[in-house]
Amino acid sequence: MAIHEPPAVTFSGFRDAKAAVARLEEIFEQNTGFLRDAFQRFLNGDIPQGRVRACYPEIRLVTETHGRVDSRLAYGFVSGPGVHSTSVTRPDLFREYLLEQIELLIRNHEVPVEVGVGDLPIPLHFAFYDGTHVEGAAVALQRPLADVFDLPDLSVLDDAIVNGTFEAGPGMPRPLAPFTAPRVDYSLHRLQHYTATAAGHFQNYVILTNYQFYMDEFCRLARDLLADPDSGYTHFVEPGNVITRAGDMEPQEGEAPARLPQMPAYHLARDDHSGITMINIGVGPSNAKTITDHVAVLRPHAWLMLGHCAGLRNSQQLGDYVLAHGYVREDHVLDADLPAWVPIPPLAEIQVALEGAVEEVTGLAGYELKRVMRTGTVASIDNRNWELRDHREPVQRFSQSRAIALDMESATIAANGFRFRVPYGTLLCVSDKPLHGELKLPGMATDFYKRQVAQHLKIGILSMEKLRAMPRERLHSRKLRSFAETAFQ
Repeated sequence: MAIHEPPAVTFSGFRDAKAAVARLEEIFEQNTGFLRDAFQRFLNGDIPQGRVRACYPEIRLVTETHGRVDSRLAYGFVSGPGVHSTSVTRPDLFREYLLEQIELLIRNHEVPVEVGVGDLPIPLHFAFYDGTHVEGAAVALQRPLADVFDLPDLSVLDDAIVNGTFEAGPGMPRPLAPFTAPRVDYSLHRLQHYTATAAGHFQNYVILTNYQFYMDEFCRLARDLLADPDSGYTHFVEPGNVITRAGDMEPQEGEAPARLPQMPAYHLARDDHSGITMINIGVGPSNAKTITDHVAVLRPHAWLMLGHCAGLRNSQQLGDYVLAHGYVREDHVLDADLPAWVPIPPLAEIQVALEGAVEEVTGLAGYELKRVMRTGTVASIDNRNWELRDHREPVQRFSQSRAIALDMESATIAANGFRFRVPYGTLLCVSDKPLHGELKLPGMATDFYKRQVAQHLKIGILSMEKLRAMPRERLHSRKLRSFAETAFQ
């Protein structure tokens, strides 16, 4: 069968990261443009004899030695001699990330990186950045798209690399990055679907919550920060890609959706993407896994869970904070990817930032801080109504684990951070004490929200600003890296 392809691009060596990224952008735009043009002709009735195919650009690094220049970073080098490669998508979106990773490779190994066209086909849907052009047009087609174009292939969309289960066949390159290009593309499309904001608006510091009350307060605080010329924040993005820029009273771009998406995201942005993204993930470990599976491909510098929890100790008061330093994982959604026996350690850098932020916002320190915050184990479960069954057995397990709080999302978010090498942390607020007769009832909850949400969110924002000020090598440390890792962060 004939295959119609764009002009061939051979691999070339680069010792300049900017030139390498420029070549990646050139190849990607040429090849996706080729697919978009062919699809338009296809819709107009010009159906080719054979297949239409274009492949992702690829980065390769070939080294013959175990040696490398000293690097204090936990990434930026390959694990040993041989060929290492990765397919690349949206180099325009990942430009700064790619520049950093390629510069480190060139410096650490003192060899050029090679850029060219690989052999991994670009699925037609992913040639359109939002996918809607294909999905909408395909309804009226008389001939299946799969007869002419490559469609998404689940065999290259899995998480074998980050899960540590990938094995390169004899003579095959080892992975250079944690995700393949199709896996990244898939998540970019899912982020747009779930959050109603384009992936390009996401910032490198992500707060996840399980209540819309927090989102409303985030919008208010974001506008206050945007009005402060010394804050460094340049614009605020709401669902529908509605953008309000610093100095403007009203949005000047975008269109709000008729209804909020499943997991609305809001972005308090800075020009270098070092701002704060906040997402209402809703309730449950499945949602927590779903959104972090997709946010992870953006390679954020940190994500935090800010939400409510059940206090398990009689000494706790409604409104107290819980800083998680361990997790009981009874959420089960990650059992196939990260066994429950894998410990999820606390990360000192995150813990220090969170505790410092609580001190600054509450004005309490030292022994006095213990009146409003406890550090301890958080248990996450997948049954919200555990109180309605015979709860003696789960309560016994919570007691044996020394858990001090119970929720449905925190362990999932932390475990996925561990799995994806994204620094993670959890600061919860006690909103009920079911074991002690203080159930979350409407009147009680309303008073609690009014009193506590604003302070909790200020702590979360300040924590992120502390992490942003931290040297990168401290945040992305070796604690999240295994024996043989990909070079890309």
